[in-house]
Amino acid sequence: MLTCVNFAGVNLPRNVYGCQHPFVTSDDAAPNRDAYHHGDLRNALVAASAELAETGGPDAVTVRAAARAVGVTATAAYRHFAGRDELIAAAKTQALASLFGSMQTFLKSLAPQEDPVQDAVAQMYAIGQGYVRFALAERGLFRTAFYGDEQVVTEAKELSGGDSAFEMLSRSLDDLVAVGFMDPRDRPEAEVAAWSMVHGLAMLMIDGPLRGLAEPARAVLIHRTLAASLRGFADGPNAEPVRSTDPHVTGEPLR
Repeated sequence: MLTCVNFAGVNLPRNVYGCQHPFVTSDDAAPNRDAYHHGDLRNALVAASAELAETGGPDAVTVRAAARAVGVTATAAYRHFAGRDELIAAAKTQALASLFGSMQTFLKSLAPQEDPVQDAVAQMYAIGQGYVRFALAERGLFRTAFYGDEQVVTEAKELSGGDSAFEMLSRSLDDLVAVGFMDPRDRPEAEVAAWSMVHGLAMLMIDGPLRGLAEPARAVLIHRTLAASLRGFADGPNAEPVRSTDPHVTGEPLR
């Protein structure tokens, strides 16, 4: 039996083609009721729901579709999820954890800067890139992360080692204040301003009038939007000369 590991770290049997996208072959049409232990089936259904969200958005996530993806009966799936709302919540948890992972990857890719102000600015810029690039690469998961009213932040943090995308943003803003780039009087609720800019841009690019924009024009627009966001915070005592020379802030092309 061919097995792969998807991004959630769950081993799925051969009726999933590849590691990210569900695909059921004719050989897998008959459900295998003995294929999973109790906990394993729930984990497999959660992983399948995230894969359905990745390819089709939240509307594609149903208990029957998840059951079909892992090769079990809907009855077996309903033993773990009372209905679609519970499964959507599980998919949201995976989506938020994956969003955090993208932001963390961009952050970890940075080379440390000697200037602490430039370092804090580069980190803020990196997590913004990670946010928008995740939306563009995983449109279904991104839509699912913010679908409905279910609050799954605690569960998503558990998958992300106790951290979250929002807390990462908060720390980056605190760092901008600590190094003197941002005036502490502007710190309260600054998360909303920063989040609104990147989320709005992401939505324009995946579901709005900018969805047809291609690279490299898309990259230029992301860069300039992130720079504009940083300029809005550049009113601290140490904002100069970074404010007028650092391309992360000025919006000039990155070298």
